[in-house]
Formats: sequence, C-alpha cells, structure tokens
Amino acid sequence: MPGLTSADTIRILISTDNHVGYAERDAIRGEDSWKSFHEVMCLAKEKDVDMVLLAGDLFHDNKPSRKSMFNVMRSLRINCYGEKPCELEMLSDGSEVFQGAFDHVNYEDPDINVAIPVFSIHGNHDDPSGEGHLAALDLLQAAGLVNYYGRTPESDNIQIKPVLLQKGNTKLALYGMSNVRDERLFRTFRDGKVKFFQPGTQKKDWFNLMSVHQNRHAYTDTGYLPESFLPEFLDLVIWGHEHECLIDPKYNAEMNFHVVQPGSSVATSLMPGEAVPKHVAVLSVTGRDFKVDTVRLKSVRPFVMREIVLAEEKEAVRLAKKANNRSELTRFLEGIVEAMIQQANKEWEDAQGDEERDEDEEIPKPLIRLRVEYTAPEGGNFDCENPQRFSNRFQGKVANVNDVVQFHRKKAGGARRANNAPEMPEEAALASLAIDTVKVEKLVREFLTAQSLTILPQNSFGDAVSQFVDKDDKHAMELFVSENLTKQVESLMEMDNVDEDNIRERMEEEKSHLEELFASGHLAKLRKAKRKPRPANWDSDLNGAWDDQPAAIIRSDLEDEEDFEASRPASKPTTNGRVKVAPKKASAPAKKAAPPAKNSRSKKKVVESESEEEDEDMVMLDSDDDESQLFVKPEPPTRGSKKPAPVKAPATKRAPTRGAAASQASKQSQLNFSQPATQSRGKTKKAQEVSDDDISDDDDAFEPAPSARSTRSRR
Repeated sequence: MPGLTSADTIRILISTDNHVGYAERDAIRGEDSWKSFHEVMCLAKEKDVDMVLLAGDLFHDNKPSRKSMFNVMRSLRINCYGEKPCELEMLSDGSEVFQGAFDHVNYEDPDINVAIPVFSIHGNHDDPSGEGHLAALDLLQAAGLVNYYGRTPESDNIQIKPVLLQKGNTKLALYGMSNVRDERLFRTFRDGKVKFFQPGTQKKDWFNLMSVHQNRHAYTDTGYLPESFLPEFLDLVIWGHEHECLIDPKYNAEMNFHVVQPGSSVATSLMPGEAVPKHVAVLSVTGRDFKVDTVRLKSVRPFVMREIVLAEEKEAVRLAKKANNRSELTRFLEGIVEAMIQQANKEWEDAQGDEERDEDEEIPKPLIRLRVEYTAPEGGNFDCENPQRFSNRFQGKVANVNDVVQFHRKKAGGARRANNAPEMPEEAALASLAIDTVKVEKLVREFLTAQSLTILPQNSFGDAVSQFVDKDDKHAMELFVSENLTKQVESLMEMDNVDEDNIRERMEEEKSHLEELFASGHLAKLRKAKRKPRPANWDSDLNGAWDDQPAAIIRSDLEDEEDFEASRPASKPTTNGRVKVAPKKASAPAKKAAPPAKNSRSKKKVVESESEEEDEDMVMLDSDDDESQLFVKPEPPTRGSKKPAPVKAPATKRAPTRGAAASQASKQSQLNFSQPATQSRGKTKKAQEVSDDDISDDDDAFEPAPSARSTRSRR
C-alpha cells in the first residue's frame, strides 16, 4: 500500500507440525524433533520477527514426556524472552480469543518480558483430553510461553473470532481453527454451523490470516476440509497437518486467497512427501500486501526415497532368468542403496551452504527408503532376501537400520478363501498401510469394512481403539463396550414381541442409530450432559472441595444432599478415607432436586435404621477439634491461613521498557466481539450475532462474516 514503510510491516515466522517427541527413544533419531524445533525458534530470533505462528502438532504425543516438554520450554524461553519491546498492539478482547486463567496475550503480562510472542492452535496429536480437557498447549500458556488460540469446544457449533493485532498502520486479523475430526468438521461446514466473525471497523483495511490443521486432500468423501468451505474474505491460509513442504503460496482462483503449506519440520514417516526438503516461511505483511521468504532448515536429517520396478530394470530382468538369483539380486539392490546414501550426504552438505562447521562434526546418518516392486516377468523369478536382514547390512550407514527396503507386488487375482476364514481387506489397502505410516483408525476401518459388526457401532469402535492406542486412555475400550452393550440391551427390553427373527433386525437398527449419533457429535453431547458439574471450588487432585473453603462439604459430586445421604453405605468410609463433615455455617438454600436419572444410585432402597446411623455420622467440627477421634486421615493444613498474595497491576500497565506499542494499548479502546449491538444504543457497537441474511455493512459494528455454507451450498 502507498505511504507505508518498514515500520508498518508485521513479520511472522510460520511453522507447522514440529512433532517434538517423535522417536525420542530411538538411539539415533531421538533428538531430531526438538533439534529442528530449536532451529525454528532460533530463526525467529535471528530474523527479528514480530511473532511466531504454529499451525498445530507442536508435540507428537497427546501426553508429551518430560524431556519433550523441557526441550520446548527451554527453547521458547531462550528465544522468546528478552528486553526487546514487542511492537504488536492487541486490539481485541483477550477473554474472547484466549481461555483459562490467563485470558490475555502473554507480552502484555507485567510479570514477564516477552520479546517474540508465539501463537498456536492445537493439532490432532496434541489435542485436549483427559481430566479437565486440557492440552499440552494449556501448560505452555499457563507458563506464559505460548498464546493458545483457535479452540473448538463444540465441534458441531463453531464460532471463529480473530485475534486483532496492529503495528503502525497495518492491521492483522489472525483467525485459527484447531483440529476437529475431519468427517465431523465436513458435516458442520455443510450444515452451515461454522460462523466467522469480522471486525466491523475499517473492514477493508484488515489483512485476514488463518491457520487450520486438517486434511487438505480428499482421502475419503468427507475426510478432508475443502478450500471452498473457507470464507472468501481471507487473504492467506496457513495449512497444517499435511507434512509435504509446499512452502510457496498457491493461489486459489475460485476463493481469491492464497494457501501456504509449510509441512513438517521432522520426518515422521518414510513417504515421498517427507523426502521434500524442509522449510519455514517468514511472512511480511504491509497493509493488505504480503511477501513470503522461505528458509531451509539445516538441522533436518537427510532423507532420500526411491521406488523401482524390477521388471523394468535390465540387470534385474537378466537375473530373473536364473534359478538361484538371491545373492546377485541382493548385490544389485545394495548398489542402489549405496548410491542413495551418497546422494543424501551430498544434499546435506549443500543445505549447509557456506556455513563453517567443526572438523569433528559428522554428517548425520541419512534416512533411506527403497520401495521395490518385485512382480516377476513371465518365465522368471525374483528371489528377494528378507527385508529386515537386507536392511541390517547398512548398520552404521543409515538411521533406519530395520526398514531400508520395502518389497511389494502388484495386486494378484482373487484367491479363493476358505469358508471359515475371516474376510480380509483388499491387498491394495493393506499395501498402502505401510508399517511406519499406519494409523490405527484407518487400519480398524479397513478390517471392519470387510467384517461388518452386528452389535457394536463401527465408527465409534475405531475411535475408541484410537483413543486407547494414541491417547493412552486405558478405559476407552471398556467404556465403549459397556456403554453400547447397555444401550443394545435397553433397546431389546423395549420390544413387545421378542422372537429370534426380529432380534437381529432390532440390534442392527440400534447399531445404525448409535453410528449416526457418533457421526453427528450428539453422542459426545449426551456423555457430557450425564456428567454432573463439579462445585466451583472442586480440587481434582484431592477429589473434594478446596481446603481453603472451610464451610464446604467434602463429598462426592452428587447434585443434592438427599441423593448424597441416600447413597451412602452404612459405616463405610468415603473415597480418600475422609468423613463427611457438615458445614458449621448455614449453607445456601438447596436447589430443587432434579428427577433421578435411570439406574441412578438414588433409586437404591436404604433401610431406615441405616439412614439414622448416617445422620449421626454428620458431625460439626470446630477448628480446634481433634480429627483423629474420627479415625480418619488428618486433613492437610488449609491454604486459607497463608498470607494473601499482593494484588498485581493490570496487564495494560507495563514497564516503560516494553516499548511504545504496549503503552498505547491501554489508551486505545479494545475491540470486543461479545456485547450485542442492541445493548450499546448510542455508543460504539460491539459484535452482533446475526444470521447470514441479516449481515449489515455498518463499519462501526463487529459482525459475523458471511457463512461459507450460504455462498457455496448452491454451487
């Protein structure tokens, strides 16, 4: 834009799919992932960028190890903290784009000096799960190292509000959508339940940047996010999840925006897309114009992949005519692998450029993958060696000593199957599931497609297996089986006339119904609705109320005292060995008890004498009473007796060393999406939620952007 200078340029380092923690127990490759991530963060400091944008999968595991978390936190602290003032000005309300206890951007925190803020969404590897539904990024946000935005608490009702930043005269609207199951997200977009909000003030002056973490290619009919689903007002989309590095912006003529796919910073599978050289991008935004400069990563282990067809190799065809050709064929393939190793070493040296390195520094052992299609020609035979034994010949030369070669054949004609043998997936499907790239859900789906379950729903079965394997949820399968069997039994009990002919039909109907509930996301909502809310002062570590709430009743999470009293077994201690203690002060008026749920514990019959004994157990305790007389474990000292922490200054009141941008943030009114325009009467209008047909062009109001569904469903 004319009149803008370098002082108006926002420089952003972009990286995706760092997968810190991948193969961390491998003796050779254990440090690859965090080394490449550290290089990315060092580049941010070296290039003097204003911020770093990560588009998901910072960690490889849902529960990263201490080593992985330590390496990430160390790298962030080394490169992101400092006295350099952050020149970005936060214009939006942090409570609407960030969640948790620290609902403000980290560089405006008066307790820490952040020079380069990091903004990140979560991917499918590091998504929220478990107690509290927390992600690894929540820990980094609580530590003040990362700004975790773009959360998707409801997968069937997504509202995307941007983080509004400004530097000089350049305004940046940073959108983010963390990973959602592809099939579910496809349905949510298709049903028009994704709403994008736009800043109403000076709408045409904002540069709209969005990061997503979804499948970009149509692996299945609904297992991806079409680019046409995204709104047309976007200027640039950063696409995570796809590991192939396509760093140059690609223009989408239909949608009128560009797409950048940085790819992963470490190879997590031996596939062609991973063999492309790894890069990160430095995005420079000036007004509505942008420029992308690419930087090749130097710490990435070299990777060369090649695929050959033996029937097309002259030397191999000559060997196929011999009866015993294993040794000669092995030497032929060894020569190809040796040439690939030399190629990998040369590529690594070229990537280092003119940079000086220590004489003692060795070239890292490369990753080598040779795929061999060994379908023999007519009248010939290929006697191939065992792939692992062949790979072990390159011990000390390659990093992947167990899977250098992969043999496969063309799909053969249909073989006759024994009557009692289980049905198997197509050979082509199994061939595509290489051992280093296999996904549990895909493998389960392929087998279930062939087998076809009768009682248990197939789509949620694959999800439960994935939760058990990938997310380390030890109770996922148990919960899945018990829950679905219970529903099937309840469905059968509702039948009036039961005979052997219609039982199977009824079970099939119920199974289909459960599959529809899971696919639409309603099953997760039902599970969430069944969970009774914890008290506001609940401590998940102690499984009870906070100790600094002296008037609180330490009890289970039942909603009312009647259910609580009726469900207590006579003369038995509670969980954690605690006794139920009535509050000394008058408690708040009890809420109207909701009707008991089916099969709830409140329906159990309790003998009147037992209830009287339980009433006697509820005793009053003063602060001086001796709890040891109750034969229970003493309570820990209350935190209420500690000296209260000093009240900290608001986040907007920053030290003078933080630069002019931070000081101006307190003077300028924050942009807020939450307040409806109807409540502002005469004042500056805030965000207003309207339908697609009610969108106004008032530049003084915050308003949702036109839904992608409304503009594309008719095409």
